[in-house]
Amino acid sequence: MIFICRDVIYIISSSLWISGRTHFWTGACSNFSAPTSSSKAFCSVESRQFRPCRGITQRERERDRAGHVIADPLELPDHQEKMGVYLSTPKTEKISEDGENHQLRFGQSSMQGWRASMEDAHAAYPDLDSTTSFFGVYDGHGGKVVAKFCAKFLHQQVLKGEDYAAGDIGTSVKKAFFRMDEMMRGQRGWRELAILGDKINKFSGMIEGLIWSPRGGNANDRLDNWAFEEGPHSDFSGPTSGSTACVAIVRNNQLVVANAGDSRCVISRNGQAYNLSRDHKPDLEAEKERIMKAGGFIHAGRVNGSLSLARAIGDMEFKQNKFLPADKQIVTANPDINIVELCDDDDFIVLACDGIWDCMSSQQLVDFIHEQLKSENKLSTVCERVLDRCLAPSTITGEGCDNMTMILVQFKKPICSPEQAGCQCSSSSNPSVLEENPENIEVAVPQQRDEK
Repeated sequence: MIFICRDVIYIISSSLWISGRTHFWTGACSNFSAPTSSSKAFCSVESRQFRPCRGITQRERERDRAGHVIADPLELPDHQEKMGVYLSTPKTEKISEDGENHQLRFGQSSMQGWRASMEDAHAAYPDLDSTTSFFGVYDGHGGKVVAKFCAKFLHQQVLKGEDYAAGDIGTSVKKAFFRMDEMMRGQRGWRELAILGDKINKFSGMIEGLIWSPRGGNANDRLDNWAFEEGPHSDFSGPTSGSTACVAIVRNNQLVVANAGDSRCVISRNGQAYNLSRDHKPDLEAEKERIMKAGGFIHAGRVNGSLSLARAIGDMEFKQNKFLPADKQIVTANPDINIVELCDDDDFIVLACDGIWDCMSSQQLVDFIHEQLKSENKLSTVCERVLDRCLAPSTITGEGCDNMTMILVQFKKPICSPEQAGCQCSSSSNPSVLEENPENIEVAVPQQRDEK
C-alpha cells in the first residue's frame, strides 16, 4: 500500500513539474519523455550536444553575457523565457548586509540590475569558527541554482574537511570546490538543485525528498554525510549551468584566496591594489592547453564556442571525459590557491563578480573605496555606491548591465598581535601565488592607477 501511495504522489509531482514547462517543451523536443525510474524529464546532455532539440536551438542564439547557453529547464526561470536577456528598466533594489568580529568588519551588497534574473549568490560568515572568517561570491551562468548551491554548501565542505582540522585550509578549500561537482550529481543533487530553483521545481524537489529517502547504510560513507539517494534522477550527471567561485578565508593574520572563473579578489596594501586571483579565460595559454588536450576547442574566445570561462563549478557537459581526472577536463572546478600573510599595511580586500570588474579596474575600485571611506563608515553603503557607479544608463554597450555582487572586508588594526614575530610588510613580501599553482603564474602584481 505504501508503494502505491509513493507512486501516486510521484506521478502528481511529476505532472506538476511537466505542466510548468509545457509552454517551452510541447512539440519542441522529439526525445522528451515523462520521468521514469531511468530517465530525466528533459533532453540529455548528449541530446543537446549532438542532436539539438528544436526548442533549444533558438535559445542557443541567445547566450547570456557569461557566454553560456540557457538550455536546462532545471535552471530556466519562467519570466526569463518571456523577457529575454535584459529588462526594459533595471532593478536597482539592493540586498545589503554588515557584520564584524574582533579582527575585521565587512559590508556586502548585491543588485539584479538590467538582467532578467538574479544569478549571483554570496556567503559571508565572519565566525566560520572561533578563529576563522569565510567570504565568497558566486556568479552563476545559465541559471541561478549552481551559485546558490555553492553559497549554501561550499563553506560547509571547507569546515568539514580533514585538512581543515589539520590546519591546511588551502587543501581543504580546493577539495571543497571539486566536491561541489560531486554533490550536484544523482538523485540527491537533482533534488537539492530543484529546491533552489523556481517554485515548481522547488515543490517537486520537496515532494521527492519525502518519497525517496537515503539508502540505508550509505549515509555515513563520507565524513560530510552527503547520503546517496535512490530515485528517478539517480543517473543525473549534474547541471549544464554553472558558476564562478571566489572565496577568501581569514585566520589570524593568514589570508587564503581560492578562485575558479572570472570573479576576482583584490587586496589594498597601502592604497595599492594587488590582484589575489586570476580571471580564467579560455585564451590563457595554460587553459587553452588543457582544453585542447581534453578534446575541446576555442572559438571566438569561448570554450566549444559556448562558455567564456575556462574554469567553473557545474557546467557538466564539459566534464564528461571518463578517462581524465577532474582537474584535466575541458572545464574544471580546480581553483587557484593564493595564501597571503597579512600585515598592518593591509587596508581591506574586495571580492566581486565580473559585473563590477567589467566597469572598473582593480586600482580604480580601490581608489574609489578609499575616497568613500573618508566620509562613510558603513561598508555596505560603500558597496552600494560602487554598484550605482557601475550601473549603465542603458543596455546599448552591455557594460554595466550584469548582475552585481560585492563584499568589502576591512581589517581592524593592528592586524598583528605583539607576540607575532616577523609580521612586517616590505617590498619583498607582496602577495604572491603559492608554488602549488600548476601554472606558476604571478597574479598579485600592483595595478596601474588609471586616470579617469
